[in-house]
Amino acid sequence: MKKRFRAVMAARVPGDGAAPVRPRDDWPLAAPFRIGGVEVPNRVVQAPLAGIGDQAFRLQAHRHGAGLVVSEMVAAMGLHHRNRRTERMLALHPDERITSIQVFGGEPAVMAEAARAVEAAGAAMVDVNMGCPVPKICRTGAGAALLADLDQAARVVEAMANAVAIPVTVKMRRGLTPHQARPVDAARRFEAAGAAALAVHPRAAAEQYAGLSDHRVTGEVAAAVSIPVIASGDITTPERAAEVLAQTGCAAVMIGRAALGDPWVLGAMADGGGRRRPDLAGVVAEVVAFAEDVRRLMGEGRACHHMRKFYPWYLAGEDVPQSEVQRLLTVEDLDAALDALRALAGLPAAGAARRPAREAPIHA
Repeated sequence: MKKRFRAVMAARVPGDGAAPVRPRDDWPLAAPFRIGGVEVPNRVVQAPLAGIGDQAFRLQAHRHGAGLVVSEMVAAMGLHHRNRRTERMLALHPDERITSIQVFGGEPAVMAEAARAVEAAGAAMVDVNMGCPVPKICRTGAGAALLADLDQAARVVEAMANAVAIPVTVKMRRGLTPHQARPVDAARRFEAAGAAALAVHPRAAAEQYAGLSDHRVTGEVAAAVSIPVIASGDITTPERAAEVLAQTGCAAVMIGRAALGDPWVLGAMADGGGRRRPDLAGVVAEVVAFAEDVRRLMGEGRACHHMRKFYPWYLAGEDVPQSEVQRLLTVEDLDAALDALRALAGLPAAGAARRPAREAPIHA
C-alpha cells in the first residue's frame, strides 16, 4: 500500500487558485442512486479508512462533495462488551448527511447486535467489513477472512439484515487469495442474504495493494447481481472514475487514498471538475479548518499527534521544502503547527486572541 500511495502523492501538482470549472451537465457521477431505501445524491463514496475515517474526516468529505461517507471500521466485539471508546466511534455529527458505519466481526449474533447499535446511533446504513487484509483482524475470523467461509459470511449478513431496518452493505475483496477467490459466488450469496449493496475491491486480501486493480472482476460482480455495486481501488481522478463506471456497469465509485490531503478530488469526481485544488494558501486554510474539527473531536493533545499524518499528504506536490514538512511532525502544540503552516503559505499567524474558542472534546 505504501508504494502505491507514494505514487498517488507523487502525481499531485500544486493548485493554481483558478476559478472552478463549470460542472458538466452530462457527468455520470452526478446522478443520484439508491441503496435500499436511502437515496445517495451522487455516485462518489468516501471509503472506510482505519484510523482516519472519524467524524472530522467524514464531515470534510461531505463538505467537499461525497454523496455517502463511511466510518473507519468499528469492532463488533467492542460494542458487545460495551467498550466506551468503541461506542464513541458510533457518534455522528449533526451535519453528517448520509453516513454508513462499518463494523467488523465474524459471529452473526454479535454482528447483529452491532448493527442494532449502529441503527440506534442514527446512521443511514451499516457496512460489513470483508475487505481488511490485516492479519490480526483476519485471525479472529473477521475482515477478509470471512471470504474463506461463504456460509459463515452469508450468515453474518443475514443476521444483520434481519436485525435492522436500515440497509446492510458489504465491503469485500475479490477473495482471501487469488486461487480461492469466488467473488461472483460471494456477491450472489450476500445479495440472497439481504445485502442492499456491495463495494468491491478486486484485489485478493493476500495481494494487499500489489499491482493494479483489475476492474474486470468488479464488472463481473456487477453483472451478476441486481443490487448496486460500488467499485473500489486505484480510482484517483475524475476521468478514471467515469471510465470505471462505464466499463464495469457499477452504480458508484469508492475513493480512499486519492482523497487523503486532496479532498477537492471528491467534488471534482462528483460534478466532473467543478471543484479544483486551490493554491497553497487555500490548502492551508483547509488544513486549519479540518484540524479544528479534529481538536473538537479529540482534544488538544491527541489532535496534535493525529494531524501529523495529514501534513505530508496535504503538502505533497507543493513547493515546500521537505525539511519544513518534517519540522511540522515534531511540533508539540497544535496551534504552533498551524501557525507554521500559515507561514509556509505567507499567511499571518492566527494569534491567541483570534483563535476559535475551544469546546470540550467529544471523547472527554
